Amino acid sequence: MNKQLPLIIKGIMAFMFLLSAVAKLYPSPNMALPTFEVKQLIPMGFSETSAAYFSRILIGCELALGVLLLQKNYFKRLVIPMSFLMLLIFSIHLSYEIASSGNSGNCGCFGSLLPMTPVQALIKNIIGMGLLVLLYSKTSKENDRLNFSFVAAITFASILAVFLVGPLQRKSNDELAEEMMKELKMDEPTETEDIIPKVEASSANSPKQVDKKIPTPTDLKNLEQDHNVEQAEEEKLIGEPKQKKSGFASQFGDIDKGRKIICFFAPGCDHCKETAKALTDLASKDANFPELKIVFMDEETELIPDFFAFAGRKYQFKILDVGSFWTVLGGTKDTPGVFYLWNGNIVKEYDGINERAFKKEEFKKIVQKKWSELK
Repeated sequence: MNKQLPLIIKGIMAFMFLLSAVAKLYPSPNMALPTFEVKQLIPMGFSETSAAYFSRILIGCELALGVLLLQKNYFKRLVIPMSFLMLLIFSIHLSYEIASSGNSGNCGCFGSLLPMTPVQALIKNIIGMGLLVLLYSKTSKENDRLNFSFVAAITFASILAVFLVGPLQRKSNDELAEEMMKELKMDEPTETEDIIPKVEASSANSPKQVDKKIPTPTDLKNLEQDHNVEQAEEEKLIGEPKQKKSGFASQFGDIDKGRKIICFFAPGCDHCKETAKALTDLASKDANFPELKIVFMDEETELIPDFFAFAGRKYQFKILDVGSFWTVLGGTKDTPGVFYLWNGNIVKEYDGINERAFKKEEFKKIVQKKWSELK
């Protein structure tokens, strides 16, 4: 048993590293890598460019360690210590995440293939580090082969392989969306426009009155209260909220005008299709239903015609590459995403398939309410 134990631990740890690398590329590198970058790396302080490089190098190193744990070159001198160090760094990050944000969400260790909470991932890493310590004690340096070129070649090849399956270049989807809209006989997306009028500078010759009195905190509070009262009275008079910037005007120029619904869907997502179908059903029974627009993720875009066929209606849409999609939707949110806007004010939002998932009957009541009732 003592002779077989090191082989068993080697197999377990190699499988763990290989699975971790492959899972971060699931279901496809073009979708998984940008998702990993936006949801895990950019919140840590990485820029978009550095996150793209770091994610591929990290996954390549995991892949290399998975292979190197099955051979003998620099096994005790380098491979085991580097495996332990990687798990230790992951564990420190997970501990900080748990302390600062709690035990929520997917840690990203095994991507979307095997979602794990930070606590589950930390326990997994601690067990892995314990096994590596045991393997180190059971292994002799005398059994190490000293062919460093082999170790370097495996590492370089693994990193290169990740860059090849997940290239850095992101294609533009404007032409694809335009061609697909023509095929579906739909209008092109509206151009982005500035919905907030710019304030022109006053003429240099115009008289100015300068109030040199410095406002006190009480003056500022009273001013804010007066402004809120005036705004409430104006909204009551016109029956609509004051216009704001929702943050989605870069996708559709008129999204912050009137009542709109903007949805974030993946063409091949069953939950997204069901949500679109539910919205179509609501729209077919309500003549005053808000206008609906869709932002699609650039993944399986050839399924968009089938998506609309299932939903029962064609909607104006735009396609974003995966990284931009998650950035616009929000790194902490998930698909299907549904936002109900009124003059740019976010009245209601849904995302994911759990407690924040879209609720058809609840949404039906919300879109039928007046602004005064919503407030």
